[in-house]
Amino acid sequence: MKIGLALPHLGPEATKENILQIAVDAEKEGLDSLWVAERLLWPLNPRTPYPASQDGSLPTFYQNVFDPLGTLTFVAAHTNKIALGTSVIDMLFHNPIILARRFATLDVLSKGRAIAGLGIGWSKDEYQVSNIPFEKRGKRADEFVQVLKKVWTDDVVEFKGQYYNIPASKIGPKPVQKPHIPIYLGGYVPNTFARIAKHADGWLASLGGPLDFLDNSVKSLKNQASKENRSPNEIKILTLTFPQISQLKSNSEEEYQQQSQRLPLTGTIEEIGRDIQRIKEMGVEHIMFAFVGLGLDKVIDTTKQLSRYAR
Repeated sequence: MKIGLALPHLGPEATKENILQIAVDAEKEGLDSLWVAERLLWPLNPRTPYPASQDGSLPTFYQNVFDPLGTLTFVAAHTNKIALGTSVIDMLFHNPIILARRFATLDVLSKGRAIAGLGIGWSKDEYQVSNIPFEKRGKRADEFVQVLKKVWTDDVVEFKGQYYNIPASKIGPKPVQKPHIPIYLGGYVPNTFARIAKHADGWLASLGGPLDFLDNSVKSLKNQASKENRSPNEIKILTLTFPQISQLKSNSEEEYQQQSQRLPLTGTIEEIGRDIQRIKEMGVEHIMFAFVGLGLDKVIDTTKQLSRYAR
């Protein structure tokens, strides 16, 4: 299983020096990928609750967020082989031609290291400032992904859809990766799985609940791929995780199996390691770690410890 690491590109630790240090150290240690997220706003009076917190509040580190593709382009200039991914860019907040060109530029400048992790967002405030209707965002996303692939692959690009239209045009540069930059979509709903099965290379899951839920979701996605006449093995599974390390004494294997209250990817290194092993058994091919509050001086060493369970 491949190992990825989130860059310190948001919150108070987001500085040029910290981003560069983690990127260079991650490549030196043989990690497979580096990742960035996107957040447009930290609204004072949000219209939509944040889905990842119990009270719906948005974490304060989202008040300071570097541009994802700008950050990866900077990192590309200081690294040589580590992959550079977005987890995720909310595609509908962007013009598809401009976003396609920005990804293609990153892929060319990095010599084929870009990964397009895309979502459709959840914040009505961010839709408002992007001047995009919140309704029918799934259908809009279906077209958006098709536009990206056409821009990246067709010599003459032409698209006629309900939401996006491109007159017959030459659009470059084309990505280094063929047939195109890999596209992974985030989300858990059935429509997302149908979109992945039809148009994408795989699923970028964000682990925020029980491992059984992740396991069942992987199986559902594979079944959806079969319905679309695609081999389930074509659908790659990536998982973004948020490990919370404690220094308490590790439970035995029997005690680990009996746990019901501990959240996945929380606890000691050994307990989180067992979670990683189980995730690997589900068919997840690439796991990414995003550490919150760990301290930058501990990120690389902790990643190395957890990586033993994924290799």
